[in-house]
Amino acid sequence: MNMTDLLTLAGKTYSSRLLVGTGKYKDFDETRAAIEASGAEIVTVAIRRTNIGQNPGEPNLLDILSPEKYTILPNTAGCHTAEDAVRTCRLARELLNGHQLVKLEVLANDHTLYPNVVETLKAAEVLVKDGFDVMVYTSDDPIIAKRLEEIGCVAVMPLGSLIGSGLGIVNPYNLRIIIDQAKVPVLVDAGVGTASDAAYAMELGCEAILMNTAIAKAGNPILMASAMKKAIEAGREAFLAGRMERKIFGSASSPITGKFF
Repeated sequence: MNMTDLLTLAGKTYSSRLLVGTGKYKDFDETRAAIEASGAEIVTVAIRRTNIGQNPGEPNLLDILSPEKYTILPNTAGCHTAEDAVRTCRLARELLNGHQLVKLEVLANDHTLYPNVVETLKAAEVLVKDGFDVMVYTSDDPIIAKRLEEIGCVAVMPLGSLIGSGLGIVNPYNLRIIIDQAKVPVLVDAGVGTASDAAYAMELGCEAILMNTAIAKAGNPILMASAMKKAIEAGREAFLAGRMERKIFGSASSPITGKFF
């Protein structure tokens, strides 16, 4: 990884541009091994579904993913109202000794897992005023994405496609608009299915990608984690390099002037 090209979130820098979830693995051993293979430095945890200390006596995820090694990103998965999301973030802050960085996610329903942007906006306003550093999952609507930035979110995270769908980037044009107008990092959150999806999102100019299902539900999660790491690095380098101009007609690879015969 190019150590001069770092991701900055809420004033902290990271060498990896892959953020990973901790759900859907068969056990904690597989979780740990896949996350290590991914090279991720930020791991997101669904506070409503994962024990990080709120249930004494039960296995604690932090026993295998130490906050000293990883930045823990509590998320509000499973929340359907602004009130529930705010309450969940405040619980996470208590459990993690004042931790301020959170991923806000307010869902419209459990069928599509599409974001409820009205409730998301309400929750974002409360959380930012309450001192949280909010990374926010949202639709690929450029107007909503810009409004969330204006509220004060530290990163905007439009979906590539529906959570867990594996459909990849279904609307690259809206994503490009969001990226071009943003003054905060834009991360694709949801929908990535395989390494080519991750590379494509990075080539579009995303700062990073957050994923879970694409790794956890792969045939070999540890190998897929490694593939995603490489895809994101390749996509980022391709974006920085700048792709060649698209042309309608062919163009010879070698010059045709000064031919010998």
